[in-house]
Amino acid sequence: MSVDVHYTVDGPEDGPVVVLSGSLGSRLDMWDPQMAGLTGRFRVVRYDLRGHGSSPVPPAPYTMADLGSDVLRLLDRLKVERAHFAGLSIGGMTGMWLAANAPERIDRLALLCTSATPPGTPEAWEERIRTVRTQGTAAIAPTVVSRWFTPAYAERDPETVSLFIDMIANTPDEGYVGCCNAIQTMDLLPGLPSITAPTLVVAGKLDPTSPPEHAELIASRIPNARMEVIPDAAHLASWEQATFVNELLLDHFGRSSAAA
Repeated sequence: MSVDVHYTVDGPEDGPVVVLSGSLGSRLDMWDPQMAGLTGRFRVVRYDLRGHGSSPVPPAPYTMADLGSDVLRLLDRLKVERAHFAGLSIGGMTGMWLAANAPERIDRLALLCTSATPPGTPEAWEERIRTVRTQGTAAIAPTVVSRWFTPAYAERDPETVSLFIDMIANTPDEGYVGCCNAIQTMDLLPGLPSITAPTLVVAGKLDPTSPPEHAELIASRIPNARMEVIPDAAHLASWEQATFVNELLLDHFGRSSAAA
């Protein structure tokens, strides 16, 4: 069952709508580096995943259909028939589900640093879930964030590293586990060939979580998908290489004014 997720809306009221969907353990403010660039031309909708930030925390487990249905419910609440969608990590997984299962609602799609099948081993996901269940999200936060930024960036900007460690540590345990379950049980590959939305697939060259070969697989299955690899970026490329990512998003979404 879908839930009413927490959201913000910025940008011109009559601009094409762009929905931004974030990473596991993040809040909507993970997209702060994109706002100045996008809100000049687009009506930007950011939201907290279920179980994250200020959104409701239903009991785990969740499925990718749950996460996608939350977005459809959000579009209905906003009276938006059709929107562009950009998602990073689990946000990108949500975007793939939406584009395959509700193609009439998605205009153009951007998939950042994501995977169509569970990244990592089943054992690693079970260990992460077990740790959060017994010790809380704070116990995994430093390890997770160590994969979000390159070592050089982390050394250069320790305040950002601390920001995201705190963000994950403050994510409700139940919500984090529920989204881990959604990733664990997903297989989005069968739906990729049916995606009709013009799709941009972006990988961070140094991303240890969803490396470029994951993006290559996605791009090879979605008809006419375009792929870009960002140098000197790990998993949170939208933050570490914000200028590069913003240029890609503006170009991709700027090719259409169909979203209302």
